[in-house]
Amino acid sequence: MSDDLEWAACQPIPLQGSGFNPNAAIPYGCAVEHIQQAMTDFVGFLGFINRQLSTQNIPRLESLLMPANFSSIVGEFVTAAIPKYCSTLVKNQYHNGHPDFLPAGKFPDDAVHHAHEGIEIKASRYRQGWQGHNPETIWLMVFVFDSNRPADAIKRIEPKPFRFVLVAGALLTLDDWLFQGVR
Repeated sequence: MSDDLEWAACQPIPLQGSGFNPNAAIPYGCAVEHIQQAMTDFVGFLGFINRQLSTQNIPRLESLLMPANFSSIVGEFVTAAIPKYCSTLVKNQYHNGHPDFLPAGKFPDDAVHHAHEGIEIKASRYRQGWQGHNPETIWLMVFVFDSNRPADAIKRIEPKPFRFVLVAGALLTLDDWLFQGVR
């Protein structure tokens, strides 16, 4: 594979602001601009990390980590970044608490084991078929991205830069959940 292609893949594709729905109805005071800023932060972070890794001849982060671990990093980063821009949401401070975002000031110490108020965050390479832990009524926001995977080098798939493909959000109800392929 070309070193030039690998170096070019170290810089993620910048967000296209025109690709966002300015009329999106996001709860808890979150706005499209807050999401865009957090995603832009991630793109900058990943570009910085990947360029540094490249100088040491180490694979890009998305090519180094197991796919589920990389998706987790995308989701955790966005979860940490959005409250920097949206003062009405906080990261749930309860270890493995659900959902990921809580309305600011709603729970003591911004921590709750399980609540129906807030927004659950997922990051995925897939446009559908996301998995959850329990069927419930909850607001879900999914950050869909495209990137290389560790197996791509073996398959001789050319390096490609990370890019966000889609952000989808909706209030899910019990009727929205599928159980092992059955509704």
